[in-house]
Amino acid sequence: MLPDNFNLDELIDKLIFIDKVEKGLDQSLKNQVVSESQAKKKLAKWLKYIGQS
Repeated sequence: MLPDNFNLDELIDKLIFIDKVEKGLDQSLKNQVVSESQAKKKLAKWLKYIGQS
């Protein structure tokens, strides 16, 4: 049951967040993960691409 007053945008944001967490947990259980060093390399490449570094 929903409260009498709620913000639809916040509800949608929370549902999207829950979905992403569930997908991430599923990927983790399936060992579909990247190492910290791989993540740093991807982030550095992305930041360079958008001009942040």
